[in-house]
Amino acid sequence: MQPTGGDLGAFLLGVTPERRRTDAQELIELMREVSGREPVLWGTIIGFGACHYVYPTGTEGDMPVLAFSPRKTATTIYLDDTGAYPDELARLGPHTTGRGCLYLKKLDAVDLGVLRDILTRCLARTEAGGAEGVRITVTG
Repeated sequence: MQPTGGDLGAFLLGVTPERRRTDAQELIELMREVSGREPVLWGTIIGFGACHYVYPTGTEGDMPVLAFSPRKTATTIYLDDTGAYPDELARLGPHTTGRGCLYLKKLDAVDLGVLRDILTRCLARTEAGGAEGVRITVTG
């Protein structure tokens, strides 16, 4: 995955439904604060910073340090491993998860302080070199 250099403002104007667009604007501010980085489009993903990862299998690639995507059915927040945040997720509010994805239908229904804690810990884990077995080098 690579940054695409797309126009973030134009992308946001096309986000539907309206709730996703509003949530996206709020998440941009939150992730900007947490990461200290500016948002960049990686296709339909809004990313902050960049890193290179290498799995034990040898698979490697590039990805944002923190990222989310405003999808029609839910906003997807990309995390290193949702299993690393059981206590926070229990307090977050309505959500669903995949291994590395946190899905939110309504940002105003979750505890933003808890979400900030999750993002801060995810950033720290990434900047420290990644989860067990995965090597991550922050490049931007």
